[in-house]
Amino acid sequence: MEWEKNRFAVHLIDHMADAVIYANAEGRIVYWNEGSERIFGFAQSEALGQSLDIIIPENLRQRHWEGYQETMRSGKSHYEAGALLAVPAIRKDGSRISIEFTVLPFHDESGQMAGIAAVLRDVSKQFQEMRKLRKDLALCQAQSQAIK
Repeated sequence: MEWEKNRFAVHLIDHMADAVIYANAEGRIVYWNEGSERIFGFAQSEALGQSLDIIIPENLRQRHWEGYQETMRSGKSHYEAGALLAVPAIRKDGSRISIEFTVLPFHDESGQMAGIAAVLRDVSKQFQEMRKLRKDLALCQAQSQAIK
């Protein structure tokens, strides 16, 4: 059997553990893979056509949309070229999670922005572990200072 690049790419994106989301220029979800379902709790049928607001905490929405609209207008993102962004997100049940993600802007044939794809990973466990380590370190440093 000959290797089929397109079949490989579609299978990989559809079934990977990380979330892959594509939103059009208006910020409506056009693509939502199995990883997105697992991480955010929304079935594909629930997410498609919805605003990205379904995963953005309310207190971060204004800032998100200002940046998104600027990216759509300018065709440039501060987070291109593999930059990793860490932010809180929300799940269907309303619980907050910590995610890390990268983005890839998509342009149409005329060079205008068509939308943005993102690959997102739930790093809540790692975030909590790092928070605990920082707290433990601060406690150790305080105890060390008290002994001196």
